[in-house]
Amino acid sequence: MRTSGWAVALMAVAWGAVVADAAEEKRPNIVVVMTDDMGYSDLGCYGGESTTPNLDGLAAGGVRFTQFYNTARCCPTRASLLTGLYPHQAGIGHMMNDRGYDGYRGVLNRNSVTIAEALRPAGYRTYMTGKWHVTRFVGPNGDRATWPLGRGFEKFYGTIIGAGSFYDPGNLCRQETLITPENDPEYKPESYYYTDAIADNAVKYLREHQAESPDRPFFLYVAFTTAHWPMHAPEADVAKYKGKYDAGYAPVREARFKKMKELGLIPPGAEMTPASDDWADVDDKAREARCKEVYAAMIEKMDAGVGRIVAQLKESGKLDDTLVLFLQDNGACAEDMGRDNVQAPAEGLKPLGPDDLQLKGSPPMQTRDGRQVRTGPGVMPGPADTYVAYGRGWANVSNTPFREYKHWTHEGGISTPLIAHWPAGIQADRKGKLEPQPGHLVDLMATCVDLAGANYPTEVDGRPIKPREGVSLRPAFDGLPLNRPGPIFWEHEGNRAVREGDWKLVAKSGRPWELYNIAEDRAELHDRAAEHPDRAKAMAAAWDAYAARADVLPLGAWREQAASAPSRAGRFVLKAEADLGGPEAPAVADRPIAIAARVTTRAKKPDGVIVAQGGTAAGYSLFVEDARPVFLVRSGNGRANAARIAGPALEPGEHAIVARIDASGKLTLEIDGKATEPVQGKLIPRQPVDGLQVGRDLKGPVGPYGSPNPFKGTVDSVVVEVE
Repeated sequence: MRTSGWAVALMAVAWGAVVADAAEEKRPNIVVVMTDDMGYSDLGCYGGESTTPNLDGLAAGGVRFTQFYNTARCCPTRASLLTGLYPHQAGIGHMMNDRGYDGYRGVLNRNSVTIAEALRPAGYRTYMTGKWHVTRFVGPNGDRATWPLGRGFEKFYGTIIGAGSFYDPGNLCRQETLITPENDPEYKPESYYYTDAIADNAVKYLREHQAESPDRPFFLYVAFTTAHWPMHAPEADVAKYKGKYDAGYAPVREARFKKMKELGLIPPGAEMTPASDDWADVDDKAREARCKEVYAAMIEKMDAGVGRIVAQLKESGKLDDTLVLFLQDNGACAEDMGRDNVQAPAEGLKPLGPDDLQLKGSPPMQTRDGRQVRTGPGVMPGPADTYVAYGRGWANVSNTPFREYKHWTHEGGISTPLIAHWPAGIQADRKGKLEPQPGHLVDLMATCVDLAGANYPTEVDGRPIKPREGVSLRPAFDGLPLNRPGPIFWEHEGNRAVREGDWKLVAKSGRPWELYNIAEDRAELHDRAAEHPDRAKAMAAAWDAYAARADVLPLGAWREQAASAPSRAGRFVLKAEADLGGPEAPAVADRPIAIAARVTTRAKKPDGVIVAQGGTAAGYSLFVEDARPVFLVRSGNGRANAARIAGPALEPGEHAIVARIDASGKLTLEIDGKATEPVQGKLIPRQPVDGLQVGRDLKGPVGPYGSPNPFKGTVDSVVVEVE
């Protein structure tokens, strides 16, 4: 266990003061529960049809916030929650790559403190289970200083980075030792499921606390990965929802909208955004319904885990004196991970031994018993050998009635339930009430420090600590004003917003500002920027000032890889079998690209990849499919984010192929000097993580083929030019 010098000194002083003051006010235990990639209306108590009796019970006995906000994405949300800062201030303005700027280092910086680091000197025990995801995974022998025990937690069970199998999570560890579900000496269930493991180990820590230090308060952070893709759930739990979603998106969405009005979560006259997808257009309705069945089962399993945590608090006599907070890390996820991209059959797979670590979080990968993990059309989600997301249509339902999804700063990307349950601290007449005051993740640090009687430090080991941004939510528990001194701000991937009172200024990356009165129009359907230009201008100026002081600038830095920068060179002359790693590959984010390839074909169907850069999330591929050259540019996960243009079939012989995407996103393709009709697409929005390969696509496939899909001909030369 790590404890820094400042913590050791302060703990001795603070703990003495805590003991002396204990008779004056009993400080609550604090449990923060967060889920992953769920929508605002998924819980029963927020309008959903999933069975969530435990969270509904906490809501009935506590307060539900109706306008609480996260930061639109997993890593930034976790950074903001833990530190009470905006994510860029904590060093995680985007994901886990170091972009070369303080706001985009991809690791929780040391000019911030976590809630655990702030509460331990005040005498609190500190525990965590679940997903950390505020540092880069450094491998079995890497430095653990940025892991939970290095940031104030005494006990940890969970995963260091993001998504992965629920049956065999990658980079699973206990304390600071990487483990597997099979070799963990402390947790041996009959069947392993990560959601259960997160909850069960939280219960384990609560029991140990009762035995070790029953008179001391504790802070417990439970970070579920439910319901992030892949859609995984035990079949017995999925069976309960069989047939429930066969009628498609619209009936579920309309039922939620009606229930939300009845609950008072939205006004009676509220509007709903247009549907993103039409059920009539879905080709495989059985698979689409199955995706939502598994998603609902995942939520129910999570709710059952919360129930076990609450039951343990009740059994130990600590429920009344414990503040339980429940929230989500971003809006519902429209990413189509694994829905369209098929994989080539894998060979030579063998079962993993008990000590063999699962280090992969996404395909290509295998199950512990040696099966290939399957993605693509026709794969029914749920079992361990599948890897599928539930897609945009169901994400639109989860976010009823709001606009957009995870990634965006419109309401569908940043709105989260917040349930606050604290029998000893919330007045009886407030139980079951709705709290409409806007709140933000930055408020959780302020709330914890307030309730714990802790000191938020200005300096640690000679390093200045940035002032916290939020306000304590304690007054709102009693229906009193929060007296927030200024607006609330957001930025993620160029999407940005500012909320001041009932007004919200919001914009997508590269788009003009839009202005909405959220009290009247939370669905953000009626832009009033033209009616109120002075208000819009003042709010935009406030956002600019925030961006300047909070390490958001330079805007767009999240696209760069400054610490290991992709080559700026404009022209790449490549030979057959060339393989450029991520830092060596062309910098293609938001740039026009031209590819000139010379190939020789002999077979009637010389299919395969000529050149590809990137993977399932972003990139391009020039390949041959059914003898026809195809140029595909992927601006995100799923079919909807992939533009493609195809030429005529190739006859045996030598051919010159030129593929381009221009500054407007238009795709063109020429075969032996003859052009095909252009196709409109989009520029690649971010630098692909996977590198560039000639003659095959070695990692995550860019196109609708299995990796590596080698070209069945000869690639004589490839020239890639980037403006």
